[in-house]
Amino acid sequence: QVQVVESGGGLVQAGGSLRLSCAASGRTFRYYAMGWFRQAPGKEREFVAAISQSGDSTAYADSVKGRFTVSRDNAKNTVYLQMSSLKPEDTAVYYCAASPRRFTIAQCMGVNWYDYWGQGTQVTVSS
Repeated sequence: QVQVVESGGGLVQAGGSLRLSCAASGRTFRYYAMGWFRQAPGKEREFVAAISQSGDSTAYADSVKGRFTVSRDNAKNTVYLQMSSLKPEDTAVYYCAASPRRFTIAQCMGVNWYDYWGQGTQVTVSS
């Protein structure tokens, strides 16, 4: 079992950058694929990015490709989401999630593929 806690959210102007962090508990962090999702008011939770257990494979939603970068540091039990060129439509609560399953590009985009979720961190982009 793993627990995850997000941090790094805040208020930023359009065009700005933020880096989100997700710290995980336990010694088995390296066995989990990690994902980032977001949920805006009145909308369903949507996939943002994911990274495999080793970090050698990543996946991104089309809406963030070229602007967001997911990475991980297994020595620090932490996964990151570097967000650049932020837009007002990026405003949402961002969630980190962990999955013990073998990473595939197709499956990592599904909410139900993940077993453990954090409480979320708010990102607000002003125009």
